[in-house]
Amino acid sequence: MKTIMAIGAHIGDMELTCGGVLCTMALEGAKIVTVALTAGEKGTTGDIELYKKQKISEAKRFAEALGGESVVLNYPDGLLHVTEEVKWEVADLIRKYKPSILITHHRKSMHKDHEACHLIVKDAQFYAGLKGFKRELEAHYANGPYYAENWEDPVDFRPYVYVKVSKEGYEKWRELISIHKFTVESPSFKYKEYYEALKIVRGKEARLDYAEAFNI
Repeated sequence: MKTIMAIGAHIGDMELTCGGVLCTMALEGAKIVTVALTAGEKGTTGDIELYKKQKISEAKRFAEALGGESVVLNYPDGLLHVTEEVKWEVADLIRKYKPSILITHHRKSMHKDHEACHLIVKDAQFYAGLKGFKRELEAHYANGPYYAENWEDPVDFRPYVYVKVSKEGYEKWRELISIHKFTVESPSFKYKEYYEALKIVRGKEARLDYAEAFNI
């Protein structure tokens, strides 16, 4: 079974940006693993701890609806640093789940956590794949990373690969993304509507109904 691992700085990052591909691949039999390095808990004006629990629950529900798994690391939102500790934690997850493909953030972003995540994943991929690094689990090399298109990561992003999102995958994504309440309730940005439209635009560019674009 092919495994796809999507690693984002916050819960919801990967579900929005490459969720159409994740849903499509899951419907075709792949295993989906979403990893969030932080919960994204500071995106609220209310109780941060309650919101963190909500976000973790949303990530779990989204992944499990696709027959997959969600992993949320316990690093603080807005304070994600590029350390050897987090690189090895991600590398061990790559060795554990043995993904065929990694997806993460593009390297230039208006959000510091996204840029940190990009650097963390690049080194974690290297650490996970090199047999000379002795860990509890055997080495595993994952292809990629593919860099998802995110409105917060626009600088120098150029679509290099278009990946088809099936009609069934698109509709499944439209259903499941609403589990993440911020995507439909945010007063500052229409997340769901934006990514619905983006999947249509990229689809037309690729002569398809729906697609998602990635850089490499």
